[in-house]
Amino acid sequence: MLEWLVAFCVVILVLFIWPGTKYLFGPNAFPQRLGVSQLAAGSDGARLVCAEGADGTGKKTRTVSLICKPSALAKYLQKHCRTFSCYSPCGGWTWRASAFLQSAYEACWPCDSSVQFVRDNLQLSDDGLVSLDWAVPSHHRRRRTSSHSTSPVLLIIPNSFGKITRNVVKLCESALSHGYLPAVFNRRSHNSTPLTTLKLQQFGDPSDLREAVRYIRYRQPAGRLYAVSESSGSGLLLSYLGECGSSSYVTAAVCLSPVFRCQSWFESGLCWPLQWVLALYQKICLSRYRTALGDIMHTDTLFSSCSLRGVEEALFCQSGYIGSTSGTSSGCSASGAWDAYWERNEPLRDVDEVAIPVLSVCAKDDPVRGDAQSSLPLELFETNPHFFLLLTDRGGHCGFSTQSDRSAGSAAGSVVATSTVDNHGPNWSHKVILEFFRATTDFFNAEERAKQFAARRRGLGGAAGGWAFRYRSVSTCKRVPACSHNIHAIYNWQRSYTR
Repeated sequence: MLEWLVAFCVVILVLFIWPGTKYLFGPNAFPQRLGVSQLAAGSDGARLVCAEGADGTGKKTRTVSLICKPSALAKYLQKHCRTFSCYSPCGGWTWRASAFLQSAYEACWPCDSSVQFVRDNLQLSDDGLVSLDWAVPSHHRRRRTSSHSTSPVLLIIPNSFGKITRNVVKLCESALSHGYLPAVFNRRSHNSTPLTTLKLQQFGDPSDLREAVRYIRYRQPAGRLYAVSESSGSGLLLSYLGECGSSSYVTAAVCLSPVFRCQSWFESGLCWPLQWVLALYQKICLSRYRTALGDIMHTDTLFSSCSLRGVEEALFCQSGYIGSTSGTSSGCSASGAWDAYWERNEPLRDVDEVAIPVLSVCAKDDPVRGDAQSSLPLELFETNPHFFLLLTDRGGHCGFSTQSDRSAGSAAGSVVATSTVDNHGPNWSHKVILEFFRATTDFFNAEERAKQFAARRRGLGGAAGGWAFRYRSVSTCKRVPACSHNIHAIYNWQRSYTR
């Protein structure tokens, strides 16, 4: 027992020291301390927003940049999303100024929340189970929302390890206060979802998410659908948007502290203490299914792995694994199995097919994603009109603490008194998410009204000149395969989606 305690203390000490050594003694330490950005400079038109904030000395320094391809939507966001330029990160000698500490706080610290979750277990076409946790106020008497409600639905995809962080819970609170219906998507075996088949969801396989979205569309047919992903869960969201294209049913999406180059991230993107902690968390969650998983994989190799790559290879890259994307035996050979796996699961493999606005909120000092210069695909945001990058100088991983949070914590007199901080207000990144959704919706509505007005003008002009035009819309029906659910209702997919 004493040895385990000493090992735990050593790990905690390394976790605290490691980010500081990279900041003080890294190859880019001196430019970073001077505030010089090492990112590749884009074109003048690609960086539309260069927000400025006070650094405490009266001088203004750049804190936020919106990197995107110039477009009408980009100009609209620049004009109407004022939260983008209202970010004032914590500075000085406070724990919230540390990228690692605020990231660990958002990921691990418990949260006193005023919301509760109502779970829907969805039975998939292969008899597997995923779940949707609908957030409702704790004082709400009606546990379920009517299907006739026009409230927008916010689909939240947590990290790929299934950990429901305080960041997700606080986002549900903010969404509820703005009239959204938040729903957290849980993969197979994640967050107490039973594993009913010998198949786990691969990192970038969107087939289960596709069926969950169809169920949401059946349950709330009148409401718009928005999506938010956290950390490594962005890989699943980007894969879904790329494969479905314009048929994703999603109006707009936000990736909060996403991981883009996932293969290199699994290989060498994290320092070894974080690799060990995340691998241990995965093995603890899978330990209850050790006997069942022994029929399809070498569990000894799985539970002896100490890295993310080792766990991922043991789960999905062994010969004869039955959980491939196609649903049959993958037959991954020993040589090239790892590369073949990421050819099917890399989140950016179909990025050109994405047809909705996607905002990525990232920080340069993110200790989980890694170095910003090598981990952020800046060329994607500068060339694709659907992708927007909101890049901050500081903020950590899903942290983005502000000076207002620091003042609330100082008023409490102690870091332990988190209730004052929790009740102070929504996180800056959550404000950005909700304002981005509002702005994109307003932009699309304005564009639709302009098109209808132009069509009416063309019709009136043609009639005045002696020509009469008759407009007729032709719609095509696509039959959606049936998907059974273990909810108390049995519904007809063809009737719901071919109206």
